[in-house]
Amino acid sequence: MSQPPFQRFLDEHREAVWRFLVASVGREAADDCFQETFMAALRAYGRMRPDNPRAWMLTIAHRKALDHHRARRRRAVPVGELPEVPAPADPGPRDDGIWARVYGLPPKQRAAVLLRFVGDLSHREIARALGCSEDAARRSTFEGLRKLRLEMNA
Repeated sequence: MSQPPFQRFLDEHREAVWRFLVASVGREAADDCFQETFMAALRAYGRMRPDNPRAWMLTIAHRKALDHHRARRRRAVPVGELPEVPAPADPGPRDDGIWARVYGLPPKQRAAVLLRFVGDLSHREIARALGCSEDAARRSTFEGLRKLRLEMNA
């Protein structure tokens, strides 16, 4: 079975990858992570043999998001007085703090919740993306949702 041209492949998966990255790293970093995701996919595209190409792409996106978070922790922290930054022109839709709570989850729970509900992946596909068992992926998703519900009801 031959693969479609990479441009068609990109067009089929760009929306899901973009939504996942915005939810994972925020709008500011999503552009860079998006490009890195598809560059990595392009390099590996000739060797791709997954059962689910969408899950394959979201796995790459998840790894790029992890790389972004790791790199952000290593950056120098500015000291002294910071310049005043104007508020963004378009604050976007209100989310009542849900995304802040999602970002506050432990890394495995955050990734599992995002892959499940933003990426619409099955627990089996989440397990492949996270490199764990299906039961562990299911448990991480469950625990993340439980923690979010407790925080939202408090």
